[in-house]
Amino acid sequence: MQTGPTSWAFVTVTAPPKRGDLPLPYVISDTMDPVEQVDGKFYTSKRQYRAVGKALGLIEVGNEKPAPKVRESATRKVKEARRQAIHQSIQKFKAGVRPHSPHR
Repeated sequence: MQTGPTSWAFVTVTAPPKRGDLPLPYVISDTMDPVEQVDGKFYTSKRQYRAVGKALGLIEVGNEKPAPKVRESATRKVKEARRQAIHQSIQKFKAGVRPHSPHR
């Protein structure tokens, strides 16, 4: 762009930030189409629908939290058995015991 008769300047054209048509694009609405819950009533509020389900002991699919799995190899009994097996193998190797290999 020319700023004077003998001077020029570089102008960087930037695009405007991307905005949606909604005034608050990150707000999730609590309203929904009427849905029947197990109690036979229809609910249009997600909060009320979930509260009734929770009170009845139901689990909303996708929101359940499974119990953490305990690795069998992490139990004390398994760790001690592993240590004993390794110790025995080392003692046998030091004593000169070598397993017979059928491929020799």
